[in-house]
Parts: sequence; structure tokens; C-alpha cells
Amino acid sequence: MAYVTRREATPLGAIETWIFDLDNTLYPAACRLFDQVQQKMTEFIGTRLALSPEEAAELRRTYFREHGTTLRGLMIVDNIDPHEFLGFVHEIDLACVPPDPDLVAAIHNLRGHKIVHTNGSVRHAQRLLDHLGLSPAFSGIVDIVAAEFDPKPALAGYRLLLQRHAVDPRRALMVEDIARNLAPAAELGMTTAWMRNGLDWAAADADYIHHVVDDLAGFLAEAGRLQRNPA
Repeated sequence: MAYVTRREATPLGAIETWIFDLDNTLYPAACRLFDQVQQKMTEFIGTRLALSPEEAAELRRTYFREHGTTLRGLMIVDNIDPHEFLGFVHEIDLACVPPDPDLVAAIHNLRGHKIVHTNGSVRHAQRLLDHLGLSPAFSGIVDIVAAEFDPKPALAGYRLLLQRHAVDPRRALMVEDIARNLAPAAELGMTTAWMRNGLDWAAADADYIHHVVDDLAGFLAEAGRLQRNPA
């Protein structure tokens, strides 16, 4: 089954704006692309702060837990230039990300606007969308820079997205692999879809999760069918 609906919200056929997280959402986490980003983060931290690889990796994890992103922790605690950090950590090889023609077709066939909302950078998002063949389908990217480096789940980026793209949250759906990042979306009135993973099995029971998704292409294909043939 592509997805399970846990709580009713706006019917999929009535959604007008589709908001997607980027990493481990528009491509499978199993390809381990984000491992490259984490390795680059560890390398950056080790070099800039004169730490061993083990110490740098532990600090990366600590800053992520305590500040929402490693970058946020580096900015607050170590006064690191965020643009330098983002430029370094996103210089990665995308060859491991497999083509997904079913996902491309499903997204292209959806009616409405498609927007990326990411804690990464615009350049990283554009590279991935180009690699996946999805760039023509998307009308906007709201990244960590636009959110003034205040990462999801902080509300600033969500509100900016709604304002910049004139989104009615009651007609919007957000897809994420990190469950807590869907709580603000639901608070603002959006429908939410959590990409199930092995890290947070309790997330499906959270009040802010409407759909639990195992197959994004299948979920979006069904949404497109409901748009064309509403019940």
C-alpha cells in the first residue's frame, strides 16, 4: 500500500499546493546521499575547530539535537559563516540517487503548485531537482537562507513560504521524512504526509500526521487521480 490515512484533513483531490521536503523525501534515504553531506559536515567542523574526526562527528550530532541543524549550532556557538558552510557541505556526488520515472510522472501530473521547503540551500535543491528531472514541475524553493537560518520546525520559514507563494494553508499539503517538521504545518492549517522511516515509529500516531506514506510516487499518483476524478 502506498499510504495510510490516519486522520482526515483536506481531501487529496482538493489540494492546490504541494510542499516537499528535499533530502530523504524526494529521493530514497536508502541511497545514502545524505551520508555524504554528514561526512562533509564532519570534515568542515574538524578543520575549522581543530577536532579529531570522532570529536567533530559527535559535535555535529550534538548541534543537530540541540539547535535543530548542525549549521545553527555552528553559527550560535562558533560564529561560523553559514554561506561558507553550505557551499562546502553540498559539494557532493549525486550519482547514487537513482532515477524515479514514476515519481517524476506523478509530480508532473499533479494539479497545482509544487514548492520545496528545505533546511538545505537553494543550490543543493536545484542540483537535486535537475538530477531527478523535476525542475520543470516546481515553482519555488524556500531554503534555510530565506528563513534567515532558522531551521524547520521553526515557524518563520513556513510563514515565509505561505506569504511568498500566496498559499492557502487549508489547500496545501506538506510531505516530510522528519515528523516533527510537520507539526508547524498542521498548526498553520496544512494537511501533512509523513514519509515512514525506521527512526520514529511513534510518529504515525501524532495528532499532526494525516497520512503515513511508504511509496511517495504511489501516494501522489493516487492524489492526482482524485484530482481528476473527485468522489
